[in-house]
Amino acid sequence: MSMRLTRRSLVAATALLAAPGLVAPRLARAQAWPNGPIRLVVPFAPGGSTDLAARLVADGLAQRLGVSVVVENRAGAGATTGSQMVADAPPDGQTLVMSNIASHAISPTLYGNLRYDPVRSFTHIAMVITNPSVWVVHPRSEIANLADLVRVAKTRQGGLDMASSGAGSSNHLLMVRFCEQAGIPFTHVPFRGAGPAMTAVIANQVPMMSDSLPSAAGHIRQGSVRAIAMSSAQRHPGFPEVPTFIEQGFDLSSTSWFALSGPAGMDPAVVQRLNREVKAVVATPDSQRRFAEMGGTPGDMTPEQFTAFVAEEVARWAPVVRASGATVG
Repeated sequence: MSMRLTRRSLVAATALLAAPGLVAPRLARAQAWPNGPIRLVVPFAPGGSTDLAARLVADGLAQRLGVSVVVENRAGAGATTGSQMVADAPPDGQTLVMSNIASHAISPTLYGNLRYDPVRSFTHIAMVITNPSVWVVHPRSEIANLADLVRVAKTRQGGLDMASSGAGSSNHLLMVRFCEQAGIPFTHVPFRGAGPAMTAVIANQVPMMSDSLPSAAGHIRQGSVRAIAMSSAQRHPGFPEVPTFIEQGFDLSSTSWFALSGPAGMDPAVVQRLNREVKAVVATPDSQRRFAEMGGTPGDMTPEQFTAFVAEEVARWAPVVRASGATVG
């Protein structure tokens, strides 16, 4: 009797496991994401381009996923502090980072003690926005163009003070490349994000700064700063009055990028869904309008394309960092 009961139990259990309604527990676990608020780490201070792009994405994802997406600013060490936090997080899709050109293309060469690998330590999910850099000065500054900037820098001991969102940012390296071409010295004034740096320029505490266009666009339109050069290859359609570096005699062009990444080892199904949702968010008319206002171009990459892009960016910027002589740690 005992044996018959055991066999019956096994048969019953097999039948139950095969029943469509009871295979669901495993499927439900795979589909449970998101299972609570999502933390989106921004490795810069509030107010900069990375922060603006992150908040746009966070708002859109919250609406589409039906959960809170909380933006958490963790600035420091050239965007590596917040990035390391996410690299160390569980790969459950609940902790993400706004990866960017500083944290994932430049810092790996700049920081000798970096604990994460820009490709292998992360799951790269979706490109969000790309944009040029713009150089701005106080509206009453005597500097109206790059020729003026070179002239003023040559009259000051130690060169001109130039601000950026942080050491090792693409804007910092753009200044290094420019001053090498111009043959002038400069003093880099790094801030913990583009927002604080812009505040210093508006208050006329620092003569100029190199900034990503999305965080500077509103200030340029309001007249609180004056734009003197754009790093795009051609004049930007949103700011046709601002000449490029190339037009002003300098062989310089560069583009910043901001994207969504997570810890290495994320569930591919979650990655694919996030990629679709991000693309849907940036494709909405409201996002398109806001991107145009910021001077950015929406991204469109698969996770595989974005991962390959990050590897290419590391290879592209490594020789620039080495040539600059800049090192940290």
